[in-house]
Amino acid sequence: MDKGSPDPGRGSGRSLTVKLKKTAGRSVASQRWLTRQLNDPYVAAAQKQGWRSRAAFKLIEIDDRFHVIRKGMRVLDLGAAPGGWTQVALNRGAGTVVGIDLLAIEPIPGAELIKGDATDPEAQARILALLGGAPDLVLSDMAPNTSGHAATDHIRIVALAEMALDLAFAFLPPGGSFVAKLFQGGADKHLLDPMKKRFAMVRHAKPPASRKESSELYVIATGFRG
Repeated sequence: MDKGSPDPGRGSGRSLTVKLKKTAGRSVASQRWLTRQLNDPYVAAAQKQGWRSRAAFKLIEIDDRFHVIRKGMRVLDLGAAPGGWTQVALNRGAGTVVGIDLLAIEPIPGAELIKGDATDPEAQARILALLGGAPDLVLSDMAPNTSGHAATDHIRIVALAEMALDLAFAFLPPGGSFVAKLFQGGADKHLLDPMKKRFAMVRHAKPPASRKESSELYVIATGFRG
């Protein structure tokens, strides 16, 4: 499997747009989403290279820059469905990868996948048992279903980020790392301040695979102090 990212800038210089042939019965929002998917080079590259989703390229680009995935490490992937980040972690040499999501995930060779709630103590015990110890890296690409109401969506985004951070604090050993999705305007001070106290380095990044119109960005925290 190719570990690289597609280069949207390559080609003949012409921008060809694929249009939907059938629009009957689809909402305007659905038509826009489908058109965007059809014309997204990362979607095409993910399908060609065998990644479960275009989101795989976000972690690839983050790891190319920050080198958070190390050979043989234990990795916990929160909100793992459909499995793109789990695939990348394995592809880049992680020794043990456990993915958990409220949704079922199709099997991924080499990974342990759990359908469940990561905040459930029984699920947490199972995670640690499957990992064979504490995770060296906690990943979270979780995002809520948006309602279109800015205040409500902000609350949901922050809640997921808080949950992921709480699990990272609970699970990580000294020296561990944490990568999670945030949103511009959603990276509240009360989230970042404790991270800066408990990690040696906290940085932000918006990988090229993240759509320009999206407000998402990622926090990369390394050197957990315990």
